[in-house]
Amino acid sequence: MTFNSQKEKFFFYNLPVILFSLLPFFLITGPFLSDLSISIISLLFLIYCLKEKNFSYFKNKYFYFFLIFWGYLLINSLINNFNLGSLKISFFYFRYGVFVIAISSLLEVDKKFIKYFFYCIFLCFTILIIDGFFQYFMGENILGWKNINTSRLSSFFGDELILGSYLSRLWPIFFGLSLFYFKKKDKLFFVFILVFILSEVLIFLSGERTAFFYINLSAIFVILFSSKLLKLRLITLLSSLLIIIIITYFNPTAKQRIIDKTIGQLNIVDVYGKINLADMQDGIYIFSRQHTHHYISGYRMFLDNKVLGVGVKNFRNFCGNQKYRKSKLSCSTHPHNTYVQILSETGIIGFLFLMFVFFYFCKYALKHLLSKLKGKQYFTDFEICVLSGILIYLWPFVPTGNVFNNWLNITIILYLPFLIWSRKLIKTQN
Repeated sequence: MTFNSQKEKFFFYNLPVILFSLLPFFLITGPFLSDLSISIISLLFLIYCLKEKNFSYFKNKYFYFFLIFWGYLLINSLINNFNLGSLKISFFYFRYGVFVIAISSLLEVDKKFIKYFFYCIFLCFTILIIDGFFQYFMGENILGWKNINTSRLSSFFGDELILGSYLSRLWPIFFGLSLFYFKKKDKLFFVFILVFILSEVLIFLSGERTAFFYINLSAIFVILFSSKLLKLRLITLLSSLLIIIIITYFNPTAKQRIIDKTIGQLNIVDVYGKINLADMQDGIYIFSRQHTHHYISGYRMFLDNKVLGVGVKNFRNFCGNQKYRKSKLSCSTHPHNTYVQILSETGIIGFLFLMFVFFYFCKYALKHLLSKLKGKQYFTDFEICVLSGILIYLWPFVPTGNVFNNWLNITIILYLPFLIWSRKLIKTQN
């Protein structure tokens, strides 16, 4: 990318860099500012390409794949149980693909701005840790916002109980980027280690079971696949688990939600001292009775609409239909599982896109593992951290948020520009 004036450089480089660097902060405020930022970045990049008549940035196999998927979502929304909400989601989904290409292109211009993004994450994590633990011990955060649930923490997220989700989804990229900015001899080394450990503890205390699973899943992936991070990641993981054990010994509230309640909802054993005959007849649940009924409804929708599904973001509009309804627990805005939602809302065609990405990921993870066994390395340790962040989005066996939720989509696409940029960089060096 080249700029003919300082004005051009501000609008097409400086402003996008500022907006991108502030994304970790914007995500705390909610979906509006973060979504507005990626929309502005995408729009400015498109204007730059049109102005320069240069669309070579989009000559990328990943973008071509995304373009086909976006086209399918758009067609699905137009011809399948049409409604404006579904069409709006599908049409503006295009911005995510443009955003990824825009940031990966800006990284090729000057990678130095990564440090601004990194220190913004560091600042956000530090503030959330201080506020989160303050809320845990005092019952309210530093702004006086009280806990809306005695077994959950929300910090600055208020009524949105997504503190753990935020930390667990950004933790891998935060950990990966830290490889560039501190060494063992640096004064800030132990500060970063402390932030890593306490953020993992806070994820547990937040009461978000999926988030706690995510942080441990990404940790296992890094430990198994990285070259030089095994010792560091084991230290942070074991230290956080030790602190969690100590905390739960003196205050078992978090443990009751994360472990006891989870076992109880699975209907494997009676941890509550109660026997519900209706529950016993249902057998073992997938995560919980409510989740199980969501999945059954989603599966029934798929069986009735195998090719196209019921339409993008239409689960909420069909779950009340008697032929899909399992019980009064069946209905929700989404079925709380990425794979069930894609299958029920976009059919087998949409599901094939997701499975292609999943198997593509597994193929290269296996390729890296085989290379590692031979004493070589296909991915760098930084890329392994990035891939661990992508893994938690692709992992099928866990309750998830809405696939088409803006906030969740932004937390995953943050990883893609770094991966594309890093792979290009390695190819250039080779």
